[in-house]
Amino acid sequence: MIRTIVLTVENRPGALARITGLFSARGINIESLTVARTDDPTLSHMTIVVDLDDAALEKLLKLLDRLVDVVTVTAVNPRNAVERELLLLKVRHEPGQKLELLKEAEIFRARVVDVSSQSYVLELTGDEEKLEAFIRVFEKYGIVELVRSGKVAMARG
Repeated sequence: MIRTIVLTVENRPGALARITGLFSARGINIESLTVARTDDPTLSHMTIVVDLDDAALEKLLKLLDRLVDVVTVTAVNPRNAVERELLLLKVRHEPGQKLELLKEAEIFRARVVDVSSQSYVLELTGDEEKLEAFIRVFEKYGIVELVRSGKVAMARG
């Protein structure tokens, strides 16, 4: 089952390596990982997505909580959290397709962040389902490249 783990960690060299090393040592694949400094420059917010059953998740949370760099660790329930991902998608455009392409981007509230004579780069944020639907719609134009940020999550309330 896909799980999202949110950590607050000390913002210092080696913290990421120690945390990801724990996953690697146990053969746990990280599906998505994002890390950024918080409003407190001594702390970082980390969101990790993994595919684990309940028992393995509980064991992992206990192990993470024991690491010296970890301040807090929680598994977030998607119903009680805000989860978002950023997508940058470079798509080809033909002269007769520009208007249709831009209208479809607008439906998803995507922004055009770069324009060339042959392509647009579109930016979209949303949950995984929204991004997947967006990609499916734009496949017909010819996707040149796409990159996703990985999920970020925060508890509601």
